[in-house]
Formats: sequence, C-alpha cells, structure tokens
Amino acid sequence: MKILVVGSGGREHALCWKLAQSPKTSALYAAPGNPGIAQTATCLATTDYLAAAESIDADLTVVGPETPLAAGIVDQFRAQGRKIVGPTASAARLEASKTFAKELMLRAGIPTARFATASNAQEARDALLEFDLPVVIKADGLAAGKGVIIANTHDEARRAIDQLMTVGSSLVIEEFLAGEEVSFIVLSDGVNVLALEPTQDHKTVNDGDQGPNTGGMGAYCDGRILDPFRQELVMAQVIRPAIAQMRAEGTPFTGFLYAGLMMTAQGPKVVEFNARLGDPETQALMHRMVSDFVEPLFAAAHGSLDETPLEWNADPSLCVVLAAAGYPGAVRTGDSISGLDQVHEAAVFHAGTKLEKNVVATSGGRVLGVTARGTTLESAMSNAYEDVRKIHFEGMHYRSDIGKKGLKRW
Repeated sequence: MKILVVGSGGREHALCWKLAQSPKTSALYAAPGNPGIAQTATCLATTDYLAAAESIDADLTVVGPETPLAAGIVDQFRAQGRKIVGPTASAARLEASKTFAKELMLRAGIPTARFATASNAQEARDALLEFDLPVVIKADGLAAGKGVIIANTHDEARRAIDQLMTVGSSLVIEEFLAGEEVSFIVLSDGVNVLALEPTQDHKTVNDGDQGPNTGGMGAYCDGRILDPFRQELVMAQVIRPAIAQMRAEGTPFTGFLYAGLMMTAQGPKVVEFNARLGDPETQALMHRMVSDFVEPLFAAAHGSLDETPLEWNADPSLCVVLAAAGYPGAVRTGDSISGLDQVHEAAVFHAGTKLEKNVVATSGGRVLGVTARGTTLESAMSNAYEDVRKIHFEGMHYRSDIGKKGLKRW
C-alpha cells in the first residue's frame, strides 16, 4: 500500500525507517520530510497534507506531530474518506489543553497530581498558596515540550508564571510528584488498545536531570522498565479509563495516546497526556520493534485493531539526541555536520537537518538521534555513544547519561 507520513522530525524518520521494512509498503512518502527521511521515502515539499495524500492516492496516512492534529487534519481527511492514524481535533485536546486533560482525568477517576487552573497571573499567584514546594507550573496549550517549569522557591514560581503566562492563555499549577518517569504509549481505534513497550525520556538539557526542559534529549526502550504487573496496572488505571471516557463523551480517541507517567509510591500517576507518538521515544521503539508495524496502523485507521501483543527484540534500544548550539533557547542553524558516513552500527535519525550544497547542516534545535541496541542496557549505551563520538558539528551538545537511571534494573 501507499503510505504518507506527516512531519519532518526524528520521530517521522524513525517511522519511515520502520515502515520501509514492511513488504506491505509499496510506496512511502513524507510531507515535508527531511534529508534523512529522503533516503527511505519520497519527500513532498508541502504542508498541504490533504492535497499531498490525494496527489499520490495514499492508502494510509500517519501523523507525527501534534500541531496538525490539534488543527484538525484527521477531521479533514475523514471528511474526504481518507484513512488516517490520529485523533480528531476534539480528541487531540488531551494534549492541546492541559486543563481539558486534567478535568477529564478527574471525571474518569484517573490518578494524577492535584492541580489548580488560572486564567491570569494573579489567579496563578493566588493558587500557589495551596501548594507545597517544589511546585509545577504548566502552560495550558501546546509548547513543544518546553511549557513546564518546576519551581523550587516562590520567587522561581512567580518568574515561571510571568514566563509562561501569555495574553489569552491559562496555566495549570500542580503538586510535584516524586518517583520515576515512564512514557507509556498505546495505539487505539477508539475501542481496542494495543500497547507499545514502555520507554523512558530524558527531558532536561543537562546530565543528572539539570537545566531547562526540552522536547527530549534521549530515550531508551527496555523490557525491564515496567514489569508485566505494573504494565497491566497502567492499562487498567490509566489507558482503558481514558479511552472509555473519551468514547462516552462523544469524542472517541483514535491514534496514539501517550501517557507521561510518574511511578510513585502510591502507583502510576499521569503527568501529561500527548495525542501522538513521543519524540525521541519513537526512535527507540521503532528500532526495537520486531513486528511489522504497517498492519496495526492500517487496522487502527479502519477501526479493526487487534490487541495481539507486538513482538519486541529482547535487546534494549537507546537514542541519544544531538542538539544544536543554543538549544533549548535561541538556536543557531547552518552548521555543517561531519562524520555521518563513519556510523555503521547505529541508526541515525534526522530531526533538524537540511541540505546546503549537498552538505548536511543543522536546521533546528534537536538535530540527530543516534540510536543503537545492545544485549544489555549498558552495552546499548556504549554502542550508541561510540557512534555519537564519530559525529561533529559546531556547538553540538548532548547528554552523556541517557539510560543511566535504568541500569539499576539490571
């Protein structure tokens, strides 16, 4: 079948890399794609995704980023009878509005942090009085993974409110949850649910979870992150109630539901919901998945998803993100990238790259995702970082501790 992948980042490159391996894929396209994706798919230089799908008569479209989902791409495609994987705009509010997500969790009885909402800075400052420190301040809308600040003092909290509160926006103030973060992603057709393997993202820019939040500096996928009992606990307490509540309220959730969890002493609690695959979690997931991924995607788009578990490589996969100078602040672009031809073991997924006079150069904050497997998590780390060290561009920086928190489970 002819498949179109919407997006231009590392997540979409990993998806294309995986879908290209399927014998069911007769032709693979990406809109707009990137230089890495162009090695496995035909890139269509457009953001008119419906026109792109119609021009190639795509049998299936898979949406990567959250912005087109929130804007209603799925509604547009379905109105034209085209099969697409993703939630409608109303269902994508689970990510597009943190207030909507928190209130839905309350209605569904899904465990999450205690919270308050504020529509202006004064309301937010008043709400702070109801919470102990540290406290979590979140922008209500889409923020590319950078709309969350953990404040350890009242001064930090007030600065966070001023930073995140823009005209016409609102904030969510939350209690700080202690525990270990886990990304739990499922595919749904609105009723049935197929779980992917748990992963762990690394959000802050510096080693040891220090510095400002980013879109994600690396992730690993390892069967030891959650044992079968805790996976089933997440399904029973978080995933199935969310899918059932969305369906009951007339906005069935289709596509990828991402539950960002904190595994607390009291059990799993939802930090956030996303309405799509995570980035860089997808890079590690696709690298480790053994099953053909076209079939479940096609079934999800047709409302006939089979809940038979996917098959996974026993070896953990790990993705290290190489970031551009200035990221996650003001990013410098246009730096030439060298050493890509020296990498032979890892898969290098392009995220923020462009071609300049046939030379690959930086074009965004997160530039590349170097992804490797190993028989142990420690060897996966070693294999990934060995290839990371072969790549260079001016201002390149990365975390050197991706996967380190998982070593205790080995």
